[in-house]
Amino acid sequence: MDNSRRAATSRNYRAIVYFDRPGQENTNEVVDLVQTRFDEGDISKIIVATTKGVTGLKFAKAFKGKVSTVAISHEKMEVDYRKEMEELGAKAAERSHLPFHAEGMDVVRDTLYTLGQGFKVALEIVLIATDMGLVPPYNRVIAVGGTDRGSDTAIVARSTTTAEAFTRDETKRLEVREILCMPLKKTWL
Repeated sequence: MDNSRRAATSRNYRAIVYFDRPGQENTNEVVDLVQTRFDEGDISKIIVATTKGVTGLKFAKAFKGKVSTVAISHEKMEVDYRKEMEELGAKAAERSHLPFHAEGMDVVRDTLYTLGQGFKVALEIVLIATDMGLVPPYNRVIAVGGTDRGSDTAIVARSTTTAEAFTRDETKRLEVREILCMPLKKTWL
């Protein structure tokens, strides 16, 4: 078989970690899994969902000096957490829009919930960060979401804007490239 044929049929397998339950007790392992994947060298940003800023700060500390972490919250973060994140070089955005909660997005949101709340959140923060200009479009990023508090889901995705998320142009649309980890049990909050 010639090399071009071999390249077209080669496969790159990666293990997916499945947590028994969703929730913040998985956060430290998610940080480790993200670190391992990031070390492969083809990730441009790490985007993490945070509510008050605790999880965002944890990732900002873990990746200080390696990559700019982007922390996204749909609420107002606690001032001290946000300040410390920014001192570590992270970008923080609060009171963000929720693309999958917009009118007409019920089917998309509910479909993503079948993969877990953290999965839906991870995809949503990719769109938010790109919409806000915190992440350039069309790059490979790691997005981290969770169920209620902490982190339990991490994916590798193509960054894009909400307007281009479902475009027919396959070089620009939202795309999940890999699943690093997710919980087996799904909880909708």
